[in-house]
Amino acid sequence: MNKIIKILDLHGKRHEEVENEVENFVLLNPCPLTIVTGNSLRMQEMVKRILNKYNLRYSYSSDLNLGSLFVTDY
Repeated sequence: MNKIIKILDLHGKRHEEVENEVENFVLLNPCPLTIVTGNSLRMQEMVKRILNKYNLRYSYSSDLNLGSLFVTDY
């Protein structure tokens, strides 16, 4: 059975909205997850800080797309 991976796309979100959006997303959905940050370094750092807070592991979805993080809990 294939598992559906939920995606949070942060394009168009204000930086001040990001913390609540990401926290709610990772707390309410089972891993694995994908979070699309776009190319904003500030947005990427904010998301990584939240993922670290909850001890979630992450990697770039691909070497060619640094604006998307694949999140796991292991």
